[in-house]
Amino acid sequence: MVTDILNILLSGIFYASTLFLVAAGLQVVFGVQKIFNMACGTFYALGAYVGVFLVGVAHDAGLPPLLSVIPLIVAGLALFFIGPLIERGLLRFVYDRDETFQLLLTFAVVLMLEDTIKLIWGTSPQSTSGVYLAYGQIDLLGAIMPVYNLIVIASSFIIAGLLGYMLTRTRFGRILRATADNREVSEAMGINMKRVYMKVFTLGTVLGTLGGALVIPTTAAMTEMGVDLIVMAFAVVVIGGLGSMKGAFFGAMIVGVLRAIAISTYPELELLLIYLIVIGVLVLKPEGLFGGSRV
Repeated sequence: MVTDILNILLSGIFYASTLFLVAAGLQVVFGVQKIFNMACGTFYALGAYVGVFLVGVAHDAGLPPLLSVIPLIVAGLALFFIGPLIERGLLRFVYDRDETFQLLLTFAVVLMLEDTIKLIWGTSPQSTSGVYLAYGQIDLLGAIMPVYNLIVIASSFIIAGLLGYMLTRTRFGRILRATADNREVSEAMGINMKRVYMKVFTLGTVLGTLGGALVIPTTAAMTEMGVDLIVMAFAVVVIGGLGSMKGAFFGAMIVGVLRAIAISTYPELELLLIYLIVIGVLVLKPEGLFGGSRV
């Protein structure tokens, strides 16, 4: 019984780790820019495809499989340039427009990026064969856990800690929180909003691409993987509270563990159970569990 519970918890925490990165990117963009970025799931898929490509290049160059996490991290970080391109090229034109325009524009970005992925990699699934098994497994109190899962979990916790430190202990973090609370006052105090918005959207983009790159050894890269994840990310932000980074963390944990419980007991209830929690939160606490805090 203890082993089964531990297996479920570890599986849920692993899924929550990658889900948190995407949800955190969604939260920081909404918290500061007040835009619900539907493209965050597609950034996740793009990070996965680039991760597969760079791992293949690294292996051809003689990099040992145990060091495959290095090109995966590089893949996630190297896609930072997408953030400024989309923010300066598209989003800046809809900041003061109705939310409908913002949603339609980010959905258009989803379609464009999906077609770009198909143009470069085709429609066949891509995978990093052999990387996942190269790290081996570890016995945790009778529960068998792939070592790579622990690497992803540890990476997500480290990133969460760095985000928390950045938001609370750095000048840029204070600027983000001030901007999230009151954009007009922040701008009147001399804060360059164009620069802040570009940096924030780039940060949200990198969190998504990094999540996709890190998770790819455990699955196959497919164009629809981003759409599937945005549904879960939406559940996370509703449960945790839209715009709250703390809400993204605990919301991801709740969704991840509930999903693992449903899959291990009655898989048909996987999405239903999560949506029931979402409905319950919307009815009892519409602002979410941590909806009072921004970023």
